[in-house]
Amino acid sequence: MLRQIQYFHSVVENNSFSLAAEECNISQSAISQQIKALENELGFKLLERNNRKFTLTPAGEYFYKKTLILVSDYQKIVNDSYNIATNKNNTLKIGFLKDYSTDELQNTVTEIMQKYPKLSLDIKRENHEQLYKMLRDSTVDLVFNDQRRAFSDEYVNHKLTTKSCYIEVAKSNPISKLNKVTLKELKNLPCILISSGNDSETEETFYKQDIGVNSEILFAKDIDDAKLMVISGKGFLVTENNASNQDSLTTKVPLYRDNEVIKRNYCAFWKKENSNIYIEEFVKILEKQLNK
Repeated sequence: MLRQIQYFHSVVENNSFSLAAEECNISQSAISQQIKALENELGFKLLERNNRKFTLTPAGEYFYKKTLILVSDYQKIVNDSYNIATNKNNTLKIGFLKDYSTDELQNTVTEIMQKYPKLSLDIKRENHEQLYKMLRDSTVDLVFNDQRRAFSDEYVNHKLTTKSCYIEVAKSNPISKLNKVTLKELKNLPCILISSGNDSETEETFYKQDIGVNSEILFAKDIDDAKLMVISGKGFLVTENNASNQDSLTTKVPLYRDNEVIKRNYCAFWKKENSNIYIEEFVKILEKQLNK
């Protein structure tokens, strides 16, 4: 019955028997017969058919919603049972920069879960120094981080991409009308950093000494807090994401130092001894997403 339920889900979601048959890799007549067999076994109609069109019956709509939960639970039970039976821990623990706010991570997670449905992901967002500590302590298997130090032979140091830096400012700020801006020109506008606790001093030191920020530093607890501070005109946020929605309340302006746009390298790091197919595939997909 489970397979028949999955066929039924596909028909409903595609609103088409032919598209569902293509998705499920069976013939249209076969999927139609399977849905009828499911209805016969259940003892009630799931679909009202009208020539080539159909609509869900009230019972069919209820059955569809409830069996989505059923199939989700079944898949989790199968995955957990597989891990017990094979004595495997199919969990990939990933550390990700908390101030990196683009869609690459979400797209990477979607793609790798489609390829390895039995894989479980545990993703933690932290600041730069905390990510390195977690990697050293084996709290995570893999980290995505900006490069702030020389590469270590103990780790795989995989450069993923180089990103140009922008500042994000409120559209109401006159600076938003510039086509580029330098750190010297920003000396009177506070720089907003995403940090809390013991990492704040380290983050401030990096941005002042390595990036060259010479304005006041303000701290936000997370990306949402930082965005609100930008929108309210409290300062600027350094970002590598230049995408801007038409209705956005902020603007991205390229950030320059000594007549050159500031760039940062982003890398994936993991211990050489821990290399496995999941890590390598995740990094491969993430690199593709970052360089689209």
